[in-house]
Formats: sequence, C-alpha cells, structure tokens
Amino acid sequence: MTAPLPLDVAGGTTPSLVVALGVGVAFGWCLERAGLGSAPKLMGQFTLRDMTVLKVMFSAIVTAMLGLFWLSWLGVVDLSRVAVPPTFIGPQIVGGVVFGAGMALAGLCPGTSCVAAATGRLDGLTVAAGFFAGVLVTGLAVPAMADFYESGTRGAFALPAALGVTQGTVTFVVVAGALTAFALSGRVERAMAARAARVRP
Repeated sequence: MTAPLPLDVAGGTTPSLVVALGVGVAFGWCLERAGLGSAPKLMGQFTLRDMTVLKVMFSAIVTAMLGLFWLSWLGVVDLSRVAVPPTFIGPQIVGGVVFGAGMALAGLCPGTSCVAAATGRLDGLTVAAGFFAGVLVTGLAVPAMADFYESGTRGAFALPAALGVTQGTVTFVVVAGALTAFALSGRVERAMAARAARVRP
C-alpha cells in the first residue's frame, strides 16, 4: 500500500495511539538532546549568540521536505494523501505574532516547554501551565470572535500553489536557503563570540 498508511489517531485506536506516543517521545528526546529544553539556549537565538534553534528546526524541515519529495518521486508516498492544514491568513498572522512574542518573553515554545517540564525545570512547568491556560481561554473565547477566527480562509494552500511552481522547485529553493542559513549562522556565532571576548573584562 502507498504511504501514508491509514492511522486513525483521532479515532483512538490502540495501534495509532501507540505510534503517536512513540513519535511524541522520540521528538521530545531529540529536542532535549539538542539542548532545546533550556530557555537560555533558546534565548541565544534571539541575541544571535547561539543559532542551535535555527539549525535544528531548519534541519528538520529540510529532512522532511527531501524525504517527502524523493519518496513521492519513487512512488512510495502519495502526496495527495498527506494532510495539509487549512490556511486562514489574518488569524494565522495574528497567531504567529502572539506565538513569537510569547516565545521571546518565556524563552520556550509549547514543545520545548513540555520537554523542560518533563525534565523538572521550573520555568518549563510554568510556561507549560501558561500555554494550557491560554488554550483554555482562547477556546472559550472562540464563539465571540468566530468571524475573525474563520476569516481569510484559503483552504489547503501550500507554497507550490501559492507561487505557481512545482514541488521540486520549492524543495530546491528551501534546501538552498537552509544551506545558506547554516553557513551564515556559523559566521554570526563566531562574530558574536569574538565580540563578547573583546568586551569581557
């Protein structure tokens, strides 16, 4: 059978829940091993002292894109069956701004805060509690802001359709961008380290 195989996670079947649990644990382990359960390390991204977040996340994106592209080309994966979340322009822009501001203030995102909480860090527990409270409050407020919440819908709108190019073209551009970002991030880290060494008493 052509992948992706049907795993009814929403239906709560035992095999699908076991797979979901395994993927979640593996993802958390990878985040912790990369050091992303540490708020100071994540804040290093904003101060340009430590570009680990960019490197890890961009590596994950590129790995997934290349994997899907080549597996599709080989006929192993049917891209038309890969779920693409719907796009809501305005709400997702606002959500991105709120998410980014919260991450900058807390030093952790939802995923990394769960990793930090699982390892017993107090800041992780605090941030995880905060975003669960935020999800609850937002869920209760959805009826009052339903018009905005559902505005700007574009359906499953991906970059190839938005730009009018092939999936291969998008994959090539993103990979090239990632390689450029990796090279530049190394130079930025070295420059910031040299600057810190000069001002250190």
